[in-house]
Amino acid sequence: MNENLNDIVLRPRFKIELDKSHTSVLEAFEHKKHNQNRYIVSRVDDHVFIKLPKAQQQFWSPQLHLEINEIDQNKSQLYGLFGPNPTVWTLFMFLHFAVAGLFIAFCIWAYSNYALKEDYQLQLWGMVLMVIIWFVLYFSGRVSKSSNQKEMTDLYTFMSEVLDE
Repeated sequence: MNENLNDIVLRPRFKIELDKSHTSVLEAFEHKKHNQNRYIVSRVDDHVFIKLPKAQQQFWSPQLHLEINEIDQNKSQLYGLFGPNPTVWTLFMFLHFAVAGLFIAFCIWAYSNYALKEDYQLQLWGMVLMVIIWFVLYFSGRVSKSSNQKEMTDLYTFMSEVLDE
């Protein structure tokens, strides 16, 4: 799990082939949903979401999204994805796209002023500011991921315990 920490990936993914039917894996998570209060386990079709209880959650607390696909009667494929709450991730991506859009707008504005032989220093400073904001967003995501490494490991361990039963 720690090998992903140095990757550029902000939302680590993994894939496991299981020697169990996908219905038995889904039933194991469904059983844990009602018989423990360490984590909130929810299921929608072939998708299982594992997250911390509300009292322990912070703004960027991770959750584990699992998708269990059937290979054949006795085998299944589990795809896992760690990430923040989908609402937080959507906001994070919106901010990235807004910064990229503003950067492009400042580029166009700077080129227009350059072509008209007018001063374009303000636009260049705007472009520099957008790059700085992008780096701040990126590194805040990295810091958040590394600070939540223990919770991600705990979620992975819980998932492994359910699969080993």
